[in-house]
Amino acid sequence: MKSSPYSRTAFLYPLSAVALWSGNVIVSRMSAHTIGPEAITFYRLLFAVLLMNGFVALPAWRNKAAIWPHLGQFAILGFLAMCLFQSLSYLAAETTTATNMAVFTALTPLLTVALSAVLLKDTPTIGMVGGGLLSLLGLIYLVSGGSPAALLRDGVHLGDPLMFAAALVYALYGVLLKRWNLPVTGWQSTYMQALCALVIMFPAFLATPAPLRALNRETLPLIAYAGGLASVVLPFLWIRGVQILGPSRCAAFMNLLPVMTALGAILMLGEPVRLHHIIGGGAALAGVACAEIFRRPLRIAPATLPKTVH
Repeated sequence: MKSSPYSRTAFLYPLSAVALWSGNVIVSRMSAHTIGPEAITFYRLLFAVLLMNGFVALPAWRNKAAIWPHLGQFAILGFLAMCLFQSLSYLAAETTTATNMAVFTALTPLLTVALSAVLLKDTPTIGMVGGGLLSLLGLIYLVSGGSPAALLRDGVHLGDPLMFAAALVYALYGVLLKRWNLPVTGWQSTYMQALCALVIMFPAFLATPAPLRALNRETLPLIAYAGGLASVVLPFLWIRGVQILGPSRCAAFMNLLPVMTALGAILMLGEPVRLHHIIGGGAALAGVACAEIFRRPLRIAPATLPKTVH
């Protein structure tokens, strides 16, 4: 039997998507103290919508009968993934490292499984519980710089809990996307979420001080990457990968995000990668892998006893 013509190169879709995602983390760090979080979030949305107008606006208009009843849900999804997640990430970038940001982002699949157990009543698995504990220990080691006792003495950098909150928000986005199962998917869904998010972000953009929303030689390349490659090309590559390989196999590529980001941070930001990044980040990612691999339910329903005939 002949293999699919896509089988040999299909891995390039999620791999390229994760590479662009790691670049987006680097861009977030580069934007810190250069442009306001609300401003870059608004600009990237504006640029992404302008790009998608060329090939999505007309089909979306023709499909307005299916889109309109779900406008509120698109607004919630757009707020979570494109407003809150991005703004928290840009805020976190001001006080944490790119490597830490990538590790927290890579926790999203594990957090999605945990939220699904709570909100969708999915049965918790052994991997979810065991992997969650392992990831928690890894994160404690990571954010403490390899000295967990220092957390009690010095606390944590604000960027780390902000990044954890961002990952939790994105996990909630994934759970709601699954729960609502909207009839509009693909580009039209992304486009409507971006349009709603753009409207939501506009007041925050206006409230940003003028110097923090200035367009110049430093900010324009960051906006172009975030709005074009990260907001349009990346979703296309990821969705295409999921269509060919399936969501579970694509999710495994998320474990490469901290590695790629660490390499980019060394080359572009001069951030050192220390032993606590390797040990703590490795343990956190191992926990994510456990949740994906060990899917046996935590509670097994008791066997039904045969009825006794009297």
